[in-house]
Amino acid sequence: MSRIGKRLSELKASGGKAFIPFIVAGDPDLETTVRLVPELERAGSDVVELGIPFSDPVADGPTIQRAGARALRHHYGFSDYLQAVRQIRNESQVPLLLFSYYNPIFQYGLESLAAEAQSAGVDGILVTDITPEEADPYRACLAAHDLDSIFLVAPTSSDRRIAKIAACSTGLVYVVSRTGVTGAQQELSAEVQPTVERVRHHTQLPVVVGFGISRPEQVRAVWAISDGAVVGSAIVAEMEKLATPGEIPAHVGGFCRYLLS
Repeated sequence: MSRIGKRLSELKASGGKAFIPFIVAGDPDLETTVRLVPELERAGSDVVELGIPFSDPVADGPTIQRAGARALRHHYGFSDYLQAVRQIRNESQVPLLLFSYYNPIFQYGLESLAAEAQSAGVDGILVTDITPEEADPYRACLAAHDLDSIFLVAPTSSDRRIAKIAACSTGLVYVVSRTGVTGAQQELSAEVQPTVERVRHHTQLPVVVGFGISRPEQVRAVWAISDGAVVGSAIVAEMEKLATPGEIPAHVGGFCRYLLS
């Protein structure tokens, strides 16, 4: 069992719920990412999603697109992100989930990426633009290296498709709270609870919800119907406010504690 599965199993046994922040690796630079992840763990995070910047991020809203653009200016490659994970592992054992598009993985080489990700300390990978029908080699490669393969369920997913996604997923199933791209919202979609309930008919895996969660009451509302809440754009927006990278870990740690209050 990966660190992701182990942590979520521990929470389920204790009646707890997962808090999963998303940040863009390399925003504003990788040195800040390495300092920030341990602070996210200290602030109460159960899993941390590291977004790998990509030049054509079709699932990302404006806030995360801007963060990706800031990171891309450094011309980091996948090897740089994995080296950052190795540095993070010197201080933190929080489960780490890479959030990527398939193009950077394909360019790097699937087998190389899986082997090096496992060696660096990655626990799972979520590729937004790979479908279960096309994912057999990808899933087999990740499984061979003890990495969770995580897929997205949308409110528009049919029951048949949810069953397929659930069968292909390990670690957890990620429910997108609404159609469209990432971004903080004033209200949670009414589609969230029915979608989570439909997913639970097809899997015993933990079900987490992301996209649009930005306030403590929304975190609590998601916890009431699922196993965990993913917060991305709201955290990235807080980072964007700060001119000095050195301020980011303490500020974002404080924001996460506020979300958990």
